[in-house]
Amino acid sequence: MKKASSLSELGFDAGDASSGFFRPVAGDGGATPTSASHRRRLTKVSVIGAGNVGMAIAQTILTRDLADEIALVDALPDKLRGEMLDLQHAAAFLPRTRLVSDTDLAVTRGSDLAIVTAGARQIPGESRLNLLQRNVALLRKIVPAVAEHSPEALLLIVANPVDVLTYVAWKLSGFPASRVIGSGTNLDSSRFRFLLAEHLDVNAQDVQAYMVGEHGDSSVAVWSSVSVAGMPVLKSLQASHRCFDEEALEGIRRSVVDSAYEVISLKGYTSWAIGYSVASLAASLLRDQRRIYPVSVLARGFHGIPPENDVFLSLPARLGRSGVLGVAEMELTEEEGKRLRRSAKTLWENCQQLGL
Repeated sequence: MKKASSLSELGFDAGDASSGFFRPVAGDGGATPTSASHRRRLTKVSVIGAGNVGMAIAQTILTRDLADEIALVDALPDKLRGEMLDLQHAAAFLPRTRLVSDTDLAVTRGSDLAIVTAGARQIPGESRLNLLQRNVALLRKIVPAVAEHSPEALLLIVANPVDVLTYVAWKLSGFPASRVIGSGTNLDSSRFRFLLAEHLDVNAQDVQAYMVGEHGDSSVAVWSSVSVAGMPVLKSLQASHRCFDEEALEGIRRSVVDSAYEVISLKGYTSWAIGYSVASLAASLLRDQRRIYPVSVLARGFHGIPPENDVFLSLPARLGRSGVLGVAEMELTEEEGKRLRRSAKTLWENCQQLGL
C-alpha cells in the first residue's frame, strides 16, 4: 500500500468532502464561516532545520497554537518526512494546524516568521565562535531564498554563533534591522533566573534578571538590575551572605555560560529549553504582545558601542508584530558597560573577518 499523509495521496478525490456531512443553516444564502468574506488572515511559521532544536521549536509552537501553518525544511528528506508525519499523527490532540515539509525552501513562501536553526551541531567543549565558518556558508544558501519567498517576514536566527549569524542574515536578507532578530541571551537569562529562583525559593518568572552581550563566553550578567518583587537582589544577598563577592558573582555567570556545555556533554545536544525560549519570542512577535526579551539586535550606538560598528548582540528589546519595536536604555554600572563593550568588540572582530 502507498504510504501517505492524506487520503488524497491514496487516490481519494477530496473535492468538497465535507458537503456530505454538513449543510448550511437556513437563510444564510449558502455562505459558510470559512468563505472568503469571513476568513481571517492565516499565520505561517517556517522552521528551517529539522534537527533536535528545530523540532523542539516546531513542537512548542504547535502546542501553543501560535500558527495556522508550519512549514518544515531540512536537507534530509526521509528524516524530514518522518518528523512531519510524527506531528501530523498527533492531530487529534492538538490545535488545527497545517503541517507541510520539503527540502526546497519554496515551501516557506508567504511566511510571517522564518526561524533558522540549520547549522553544524556544536561539539562538546567547542566554543560557539568556532562554529562560525561552518555555518556562514549554509546561511548563504538559506537566507536569500527565504527573503525572496517571504519578503515581508520576520527573520529569527537560532543557529550558533547566533550573534554573528544574525549579522550575516541581516546582510544577506536586505531586510531592515528591526525584522532580523537573534535568539541571543534569552535562554541564558532564563538559566540565570532559574539559578537565582532556586536559591531564593521563588518562581523564576518573578525574578527580573538579564544576561546581555554575546550569547556565549563573553556574556554579561547585569547584577545591578536583578530584582524580585521590586527589591534589589544583589544588595540583599551581599548583606546576608558574605561570600557574594566579585569572584562568587563571576562563578555564577560562568555557571550560566557553561550550563549549555554541560547539557551537551550529558545528552549530546540542547533542545527543550531553546524550544520554549524561541516559542516565547514567536508569541510576542506574532501576537504583537510587546514583551521585553534579551535578544540579539543591531546594537550600534548603545552603551558606548561605536555607531559605525554594525554589531548584533543581546539587549532587552520590545518585540511586536513588526519585529524589534525598541531597545531598553537599561542602566549599567561602569564595569558592566565595560564588559558589554568588550563583548561587542569580540563579536565585531568576528564579523569583520567575513567581508560582507
